[in-house]
Amino acid sequence: MKIRIRLKEILAEKGISQRELARKMGIRHPTINHLCSDNVDRVYIRTLEQICEALGITIDQLIVSVEEPNSPKE
Repeated sequence: MKIRIRLKEILAEKGISQRELARKMGIRHPTINHLCSDNVDRVYIRTLEQICEALGITIDQLIVSVEEPNSPKE
């Protein structure tokens, strides 16, 4: 099982740009841009907490589990 960060979708739903979120959080725009991509392989938990606080969402709204194709079922 993989996890996916739904940041790009949530920003679109709320009408907030990546730059606006970066300014609100006081972090670099490339960090937000990376988290909006499908290539995220690691992220600090504190960053996820800050995103949730800035957007007024819960962690389970931000992160979802995704079944990998052809993964063995337990």
